[in-house]
Amino acid sequence: MTHASNSAGKWLWPMAGAVICLGLGIVSGLSSASGPTEWYQSLQKPPGNPPPWVFGPVWTILYLLMGIALGRLIHLKAWPVVVLFGIQFLLNLAWSPMFFGAHQIMAALIIIVLMWITILRTILAAKKVDLVSGYLLIPYLLWVSYATYLNAGIFYLNR
Repeated sequence: MTHASNSAGKWLWPMAGAVICLGLGIVSGLSSASGPTEWYQSLQKPPGNPPPWVFGPVWTILYLLMGIALGRLIHLKAWPVVVLFGIQFLLNLAWSPMFFGAHQIMAALIIIVLMWITILRTILAAKKVDLVSGYLLIPYLLWVSYATYLNAGIFYLNR
């Protein structure tokens, strides 16, 4: 591999990762909810539940950060970490259809707890090969921690 192609991959993979993660995140969100549904509005929510408009901008930023981290890890050929990333990302994509589409709050809670564990494992593994990638995933872990609280609160209040 030439220096030029290696240099191009250094920014090309993160850009591609950002576009892919954002695109798949949008598809997942659109497939299960077109905004607050009557079902969701009828649920009791825990304290600190944000207004619906917050989710779009937050997830946009998070998917972009996730994609950049993924692209960096692919560029470094850190395949075990990429596999962990893929597992947590599949769980991420499954959560919205389970919660908003199927209205399965407990199943969604199980998914988000597994996702949180896998995100943490991904961060720890990523930091060993690329500190920047690990740090790029920390806001995602923080948001999923908050989302886990919300999911658990909704489950508890609506059982």
